[in-house]
Amino acid sequence: MTKTKSSPDERASLNIFGMHCASCSALIERAIKKLPGVKEANVNYGAEKARVIYDGGRVTVDQIKNAVKAAGYRAEVADQKDREFERKKREQEIRVYQRKFLTGAVLSLPLAYFMLLDFFPKLPFGESILSRMGFISLLLAIPAQFILGAGFYRGMWSSLKMKTFNMDSLIAIGTSTAFFYSFYEFTRYAIGNGTVWAPMGSKIPDLYFEIGVFLITFVLMGKWLETRAKGKTSDAIKKLMGLQAKTARVVRPLNEVVDIPVEDVVVGDIIVVRPGEKIPVDGVVVKGLTSVDESMLTGESIPVEKKEGDTVIGATLNKNGSIEFSATKVGSETALAQIIRLIEDAQGSKAPIQAHADRISAWFVPAVIGIAVLTFVTWYLFLGASLTYALLAFVSVIVIACPCALGLGTPTAVMVGTGKGAEHGILVKGGEPLEMASKIQVVVFDKTGTLTKGKPEVTDIIPLDDADEDDVLGIMGSLEKSSEHPLAESIFTYAQEENAFIREVQNFQAIPGHGVSGWIDGTQYFLGNRKLMAQVGHDLVRVERKVQGFEEAGKTVMLFATKEKVLGMIAAADTLKETSLEAVRELQKMGKEVYMITGDNARTANAIAKQVGIVNILAEVLPQDKAAEVKKLQERGLRVAMVGDGINDSPALAQADVGIAMGSGTDVAIESAGIVIIKDDLRDVVSAIRLSKETMVKVKQNLFFSLFYNVAGIPIAARALAGFGIILRPELAGLAMALSSVSVITNSLLLKGFHPHRRNYLSEFAPVVMFVLFGALFIGFARVSGAS
Repeated sequence: MTKTKSSPDERASLNIFGMHCASCSALIERAIKKLPGVKEANVNYGAEKARVIYDGGRVTVDQIKNAVKAAGYRAEVADQKDREFERKKREQEIRVYQRKFLTGAVLSLPLAYFMLLDFFPKLPFGESILSRMGFISLLLAIPAQFILGAGFYRGMWSSLKMKTFNMDSLIAIGTSTAFFYSFYEFTRYAIGNGTVWAPMGSKIPDLYFEIGVFLITFVLMGKWLETRAKGKTSDAIKKLMGLQAKTARVVRPLNEVVDIPVEDVVVGDIIVVRPGEKIPVDGVVVKGLTSVDESMLTGESIPVEKKEGDTVIGATLNKNGSIEFSATKVGSETALAQIIRLIEDAQGSKAPIQAHADRISAWFVPAVIGIAVLTFVTWYLFLGASLTYALLAFVSVIVIACPCALGLGTPTAVMVGTGKGAEHGILVKGGEPLEMASKIQVVVFDKTGTLTKGKPEVTDIIPLDDADEDDVLGIMGSLEKSSEHPLAESIFTYAQEENAFIREVQNFQAIPGHGVSGWIDGTQYFLGNRKLMAQVGHDLVRVERKVQGFEEAGKTVMLFATKEKVLGMIAAADTLKETSLEAVRELQKMGKEVYMITGDNARTANAIAKQVGIVNILAEVLPQDKAAEVKKLQERGLRVAMVGDGINDSPALAQADVGIAMGSGTDVAIESAGIVIIKDDLRDVVSAIRLSKETMVKVKQNLFFSLFYNVAGIPIAARALAGFGIILRPELAGLAMALSSVSVITNSLLLKGFHPHRRNYLSEFAPVVMFVLFGALFIGFARVSGAS
């Protein structure tokens, strides 16, 4: 009997086709969320992806795809192995929009000439063309309206099925109004006069076929430029994909060495890498000695020596020696593949601020339609304007307010920001940690392995009561052999280096935050801090002075005892990382409160903190209590970032508003964090905060400009300033709307100039230039419209 297993937390990543604006993504989200079993749906317009969390026992991926199809769009499961898919999809989109735009441009050229005849009737062939303009315009408008513009009608129909409106609705309504009004006037003239030609030297009045053609062409131009620009936002992924090796040289039975595609490598294969070649997959060196350039992963230009037993990472460059290594991670499990997937997930995610844009977009389109109708009614019924004048105002309002730029502002900035972070060894796991990092007020550093190198070395060993130093060291080393704590490793390593006798330990027990205990040759031994000694029942008065002396020097002291008495102590020092002092100073200059948290005693913690200039110290904190300490800071109303690297930091990383894990840390810590620092360089914590601030500034600029275009454009389009000769023709409104989307993406792309240690002046001053340029553009368009 086969048992069906339900998967309550399955995830699907879908590529979405056919979206035009943020309203489209909202429609698709609503359609997916209506399915029973869908727990979360996130559709990102900028990335053109949907990420769905669902109950596999209640809904299937096919049902999700069908829901997207029913909404009027198309979805395909993203193939993680096909790393070329995104590029091919983008290139195909660019070609489609380019072809449509060029077709629209060809159809628009004769109409543009016809418009010029209104201003310059003496142009060549003007008199003979004038009488035929209406009929030719109709012939040119039909394919533009119903072939090039078919996508807008499909989008409008999809939104109506969902009982809402989207950008397609605005374009379809606006262009249809202009077309069918013109078609009505043309038909009325043709029936009334019995001809489709006007008398020589005149034209059929009240025809505006060119409005729909120009508008559709301008929107398609905007989409073409927008798609090209969006392709540049994911350059980071393209660069990473380009680093992957294409083939691997694998040792087969009988020591035959063959070249195979890297996709065919399996775990356990022995791979040969010669000088100057890329390492194809992750693995462990089994033979040879070399140095490897890991700058693509860590940013460090100095090659790292690799010997037998060392780990190598796929896509890094072997420098000057031949090695053989055993493949441990292949395909989608390699470090590079996981980094690429992490960036893709981040670029496909939403920053919380996007929710504001989504809410605005949800009511914006219906509001615009309402304003457009009110504009028409006001001009036609109350102000006594002609039907033509009122309709042109109606169409202009509809067109200028398309919320394309509003939907692009956040996702494009997040895509560029996360990609730029990856280039500098900062992996941001989505829009939420990226946004939150810009709001951080407190940064809490774990001490061991984060501020310090995490590999303490034994500096002093002191036996007590005539205990033999070699025996004491041997038993200490034996006890710490089974412990995973960095201090334990240093004691065990030191015991081995001193050739101390390592014994068998029974009933070993690690006591978190205290130390270890175990039985050797029938005696129970204890090795740990004061708390452990107090539990055992020892009075430490006679050794307290020596312990304090070590601790004030920044050393960690472990006391060694049996149940009867203390037999000795061992001191170890963990040195600071070279970048810790600079990182702390930079954070303090930025106005951040800096804390250090550690399980060490207060004296040792103070000694380390003093070296880096930290005054806020949380010492003697048990691993399970670190998250509680972070929570206490949050309860004070502070936004907290936790920086750590160990398993014991994971709860605190998860509790913090932003968890920042060191790339050299444990998998659990990295999994718990929202930001991963690939290099062991604490200055990248500063860089991550700066990147987040610059990205969020861009997001806010984009949202401002998006709303500025609409807020400034709607009154002009509604002809509220007509008394000053300022109006906006529908086709020029369409051009302004298309250019606004391109400008928002261009503004986001300026993040590419981000550098951790330099100001991005171009990015800082561009918004001012854009404001002036687009203000001048609106005024220019209004003057042209008013003159016509």
